[in-house]
Amino acid sequence: MGLREMITDAWSWLDYKPAMADPRRSGRNTWAELTRSWVPDEDLRRLAAYRLLAAYDSNQAGQFAAVTGDDDAGTERRELGDASKLVDTALGYLLGSEQVISVAGAEHTDDEPTAEAAAALAVQDKLRTWAEKELLPLRLQQAERTAILLGDAVYTLAWEPTKGRVLLRTWDPGLYFPEWPEDGEQDGAEFPLRVHLAWELPEDKRRGLKARLRRVTYELGPIGPASRRGAAKNGSSAREYLYTDGGDPILVGGDTWNADTGVITRTYPWAPNRPSPWTCFLTDAEWNLDDLTYADLLYDLPMHKARYRVRSDGEVLDRLDLMADFIPVVHITNSIPSSGEHWGKPTVATVLQALDELSATDTDGSGASATTGSPIIGLAGARLPIDRATGQPLPVKVRAGTVWQLNDNGRMDVLDTSPQLAELRARVDHILDRIAGNSRLTAAGLGTLDPTALPSGYALQLALGPLDSLIASMRLVRDHKYTVLLRMVQRLHQAGQADGWPEGESLPARLMWGPHTPADRAAVLDEVVKGVGARVLSVDTGVRMLINAGYPIDDAEAEIERIQSRAFEDAARLADATGDNAAVRRYLGLPAADSGIPAIPAQSLDPDLS
Repeated sequence: MGLREMITDAWSWLDYKPAMADPRRSGRNTWAELTRSWVPDEDLRRLAAYRLLAAYDSNQAGQFAAVTGDDDAGTERRELGDASKLVDTALGYLLGSEQVISVAGAEHTDDEPTAEAAAALAVQDKLRTWAEKELLPLRLQQAERTAILLGDAVYTLAWEPTKGRVLLRTWDPGLYFPEWPEDGEQDGAEFPLRVHLAWELPEDKRRGLKARLRRVTYELGPIGPASRRGAAKNGSSAREYLYTDGGDPILVGGDTWNADTGVITRTYPWAPNRPSPWTCFLTDAEWNLDDLTYADLLYDLPMHKARYRVRSDGEVLDRLDLMADFIPVVHITNSIPSSGEHWGKPTVATVLQALDELSATDTDGSGASATTGSPIIGLAGARLPIDRATGQPLPVKVRAGTVWQLNDNGRMDVLDTSPQLAELRARVDHILDRIAGNSRLTAAGLGTLDPTALPSGYALQLALGPLDSLIASMRLVRDHKYTVLLRMVQRLHQAGQADGWPEGESLPARLMWGPHTPADRAAVLDEVVKGVGARVLSVDTGVRMLINAGYPIDDAEAEIERIQSRAFEDAARLADATGDNAAVRRYLGLPAADSGIPAIPAQSLDPDLS
């Protein structure tokens, strides 16, 4: 690749692959699906990178290199799942031991919570119920593994009237095409105003269907008149907007039309004091590939050739008003994007060349082990058996118990390749150490570190330091996106008028990750006992430390109540048996009697006293 062809972008770490230089180059049959005329040029390198990374995950990188012409001997390459292991290991550490939805203000220990706390607790319960029905842990596994492998993942949310709840779906980022404004640079934390999900549907001869392109579009736009299902000129389903005989728009209930400006505004349940002129439209349509020309790109397909799909409740998906002022699509990145970028970097990005070298070393090691186990033997002056039919010596085969007769000057030489095999095995260990260090998953995190090499738990913490910073960075870039996703879930339930979902501002909800490394439970328990006993830690903090350490405590508030109840019951028995208020005070951790606080009669000790 010449200097003038060098490209620096979010996928420059793959430029050592010649196939990445120009995916549209003729002869690259691997990119056939990516080089359709409708695929924008600016997305080709991203889609090619996704294809390459998927090949590494499925142990097909060698086959991929052979097909693209990067390596003619690629089909003989040995791949033993190292890339997949890195992805799965990073996924386990990212997700932690559990994932819990938490709403600010919902966790309280007061006997009589405030109205705000009760409302937060109600929303938290509803979100957790929704997460259970929508299999949120499973969706997290799907999306986050894709994000770690490819660098990006996509969620969509949709209100389903028949189920009465919001549906959560994950998507391959190769189907995701955001459309950004051309005027000015956009920051990676901002959201596009138009988003497409597009993919090709194969020909179905049995049903008489040609090869098609399907595109699902979410777009923010001005609120329009009320609409209903109608028909286009070609007889297919389309959306028909409603107007009065005088030409005034017929409004959806709750909308307001300003005749002077021609602007329709709507007050959404989550913003009762802020009327908005914006809404999100959903379009789901198909095109025959034969009807598209080279000039028809994804972003501006000919709508007069489209066939619109129909939802389960009969709504035609032609600019369907979703009754929300946001696009219910969330794009997750695996890393913090660079300034001006929107795409993430996969975990294996920086060690991809090391994975290639590891595969090549494994291939060489396999060849060396074959010659070590079945060595090459040279015979001189041997009397070999003769094929009586041809008169030629028979092929020599080495078997157990084989005996050769040698002449007086005969000899046998054996080629010993065991030193080379040992060197290759040592090189494998060296490459694995480089991969562990450069990926920041560390040898301790990958489980390849010898436990006897660590003299103490503190040494293990130091060894896991790069992994801790990696997981902290990965969780940081996701925290805001999952907060936005949970806010969208609340608002779509409000827009769908789901039972029990209150109107008003959406409450801030977060996805809380569990600890990514195991804790020393005995040490944490000892720390909690000493800290709570010395009154430098509250019981609430102590219980939460035990939960984070992995103790089976389902409800922190209930556990605190049980602890306090047992403590006062024991204190009451101590008071009845001894009558010593000082001992009772010491048992409960209360100040001494000379501190000015009145003595506590034994009969006043109640289990509910706090």
